[in-house]
Amino acid sequence: MDLRQLRYFIAVVRERNFTRAAEQLNIAQPPLSRQIQLLEDEVGVPLLIRNSRPVQVTDAGRLFYEQAIQVLGRTEQMKVAARHVGIHQRRVLSIGFVASTLYGGLPILMRKLRQHAPDLDIQIVELMSTRQIQALKEGRIDIGFGRLHQSDPDIVSIVLEEEPLAIAAPVSSDIARESTPLPIEALAGQNMIVYPKEPRPGFADHVLNMFYGHGIQLGEVLEVGEIQAALGLVAAEFGMCVIPLSACQMRHDVHCRPIDGIRATSPVILSHRVNDRSEYIDLIKRLGQEIYTSDRSRPDAS
Repeated sequence: MDLRQLRYFIAVVRERNFTRAAEQLNIAQPPLSRQIQLLEDEVGVPLLIRNSRPVQVTDAGRLFYEQAIQVLGRTEQMKVAARHVGIHQRRVLSIGFVASTLYGGLPILMRKLRQHAPDLDIQIVELMSTRQIQALKEGRIDIGFGRLHQSDPDIVSIVLEEEPLAIAAPVSSDIARESTPLPIEALAGQNMIVYPKEPRPGFADHVLNMFYGHGIQLGEVLEVGEIQAALGLVAAEFGMCVIPLSACQMRHDVHCRPIDGIRATSPVILSHRVNDRSEYIDLIKRLGQEIYTSDRSRPDAS
């Protein structure tokens, strides 16, 4: 088994077609089919179902596909790390994040990370929570800060905080007359703007499931791409929007109130690969737990 065979197999799975995979790899189809057959012979079980259109993946093939992505991702990381060490460059750490975490403790964590590791080159990538998992497994990021629980056996996830949720309402609405916590039942029948429209499942599903879990029927539900668009539509009186409490600072032309209800929170989740033993992963975990369990409103939190 060699890395070329893994790349070939991944291409076939992604394209679901030998011809398209061969074109993508810039090789003829017969050699591609031969290499996949050799790979299956070595593994000892079928990985693909060839007599279907499109090509289907067996259960063993799905497992092998996930592992192959990780192997290639780690191989690329090895090359980059060796290159940096060989030419005496700084270490690189890639961090994925969802935009809403920037309104909470993540900027503080980044500042403290730079203080503790001044020689570390930090690269940040904005990624939805579900896409962070794949990016971790492919080696494109080293750590992720998201808001959705996942159960991938190759990923370690730590909940740093269960952040309260708030309702953002038009300033002209009755709800905007007070700032006290709002019982979630008071939102029954309200038009709701949720984000992101994709990928799914996402934060939008988390919000809708919270309402459904309380037996609350909403009015019209409008899906948009991101939080800025959602809050803009709230300001324009198209409806209301549930956001993390820390994001209430984003606009001054909407009114926010904390939501009082069971599961009216959104987790901030730190994720990394199971076998990643980097000293920087341990440092970020320690800093994250310190920051998210402290009162960030205090001057010494920064």
